[in-house]
Amino acid sequence: MEKIAIVTGGSRGIGAATAYLAAERGYAVCVNYLYNSEAAQRVVDSIQQQGGNAIAVAADIACETEVLHLFKTVDEQLGRVSALVNNAGILEPQMRVENMSAARLNQVFMTNITGSFLCAREAVKRMSTKQGGSGGSIVNVSSVASRLGSPNEYIDYAASKGAIDTLTIGLAKEVAEEGIRVNAVRPGFIDTDIHASGGEPNRIERVKASIPLKRGGQAIEVAQAILWLLSDEASYTTGAFIDIAGGK
Repeated sequence: MEKIAIVTGGSRGIGAATAYLAAERGYAVCVNYLYNSEAAQRVVDSIQQQGGNAIAVAADIACETEVLHLFKTVDEQLGRVSALVNNAGILEPQMRVENMSAARLNQVFMTNITGSFLCAREAVKRMSTKQGGSGGSIVNVSSVASRLGSPNEYIDYAASKGAIDTLTIGLAKEVAEEGIRVNAVRPGFIDTDIHASGGEPNRIERVKASIPLKRGGQAIEVAQAILWLLSDEASYTTGAFIDIAGGK
């Protein structure tokens, strides 16, 4: 049976690295994206040029109808999903809590929390052995921010990732008997363009002296941990977290 993976936010950064590596490991990959169709198509084209199978599907995971469209498209074009990487997430410019608007909070929480819940829900419906599935694996991309809190920068983002940690623990226990494993990675200080979204493209340079390994991480280093958790090598691992933050 072909392994089929959905990677949300798969057009860049950790998501793109995960999509590439999943394809190398034999998965047919759905690269989900929101706006940047060109970037998503580049990932798909590269996978196909290497002999892999991939499609790009636009969907805002914060919108329930678009999540339904995403999974329906995968059903029709690839088949029943066996691996979900809940990677899509956003952050807003660095700011203290006293200055955060309700609109900002709702936007961050809808994408980072509600979106992950909706995607997990649809994956479970397809993977669960109680619902005719063959099992599967979900990896949530949390953040070391859930432990550190990100004061003076992104407490809202950190709080959203704390919710992802709780989702991981609870869902892992809920679906363990249905052939589904649920784990998470907690990256930190990874060299991607998410830092530019927060208004500080060179943030890693500023903070790397405080990281025990004295450097930022690379997206592929996160992708490798994600693929291990998805694989049969992690067959007895569920409800677990891998911190990928240089020792922070």
